[in-house]
Amino acid sequence: MDYFVYLLASRRNGTLYVGITNDLVRRIHEHKSNAVDGFTKQYAVHDLVWFESTPSVEAAIQKEKQIKNWKREWKVELIEKSNPEWLDLYSSIL
Repeated sequence: MDYFVYLLASRRNGTLYVGITNDLVRRIHEHKSNAVDGFTKQYAVHDLVWFESTPSVEAAIQKEKQIKNWKREWKVELIEKSNPEWLDLYSSIL
C-alpha cells in the first residue's frame, strides 16, 4: 500500500499545510468539503499543490516531519520545482 505526503495551499504563496494519508483522493476531498474541523477548514487551505508517494507509513511520517521542520522558503521551492504555477492538482489524481 502506498502512503502520500502532501502540501495544500490557500492560494499561491498563501497558507500551507502538510499532511499524510493512505488515500489521497479521499483525504483531499475531505479538506475541500470542510468535512473535518481543523486548520484547513479554519484557514481555507484546500488546493493540493504538491504530493509524493512513499512505500510505507513510516517513510511518510518521516517525510512529513522533515517538511514540517523546513523553512517556508524550502517548502515554496519544493512546490515550485514541480508545480511552478501553484495549480490545484486535485483533478489530476481523480
